[in-house]
Amino acid sequence: MNKELVNPPIEDRERELWMQHGAGYLIFENIRKYAISQVPSGVEKSIRQAHLEAIDHTIYGLMMQMDGVFNGLENEEYSLELQTNIVLSQHNQVIQTLNTLDGDGMCMAFHDWKDEDFGDTPLVKNNK
Repeated sequence: MNKELVNPPIEDRERELWMQHGAGYLIFENIRKYAISQVPSGVEKSIRQAHLEAIDHTIYGLMMQMDGVFNGLENEEYSLELQTNIVLSQHNQVIQTLNTLDGDGMCMAFHDWKDEDFGDTPLVKNNK
């Protein structure tokens, strides 16, 4: 079953939250599920659980980086940091960009996203 993005909310604040939940959706549906699929199917239950916990800690660490919890690198002259943008486009034209450092916090929704709760406003519809 293919999933198709629904149109974003019109109201600015609602759209910002929708975009952040959309980023969480992509992380959990693509990255986390991919990592889980790489755990060997025949492993003992406790070993599988350890794999799943390691995956979740890694995802959470990624989100901490996206929130700016971890410092970048710097010297007296330069600095280097990782910034993550959520980009909304319409007909291949960028209409809004949200830096996760300016968002509500990717870490705040981790447990909701883990339970497949991506907010009150739908992100996708199922296509057959």
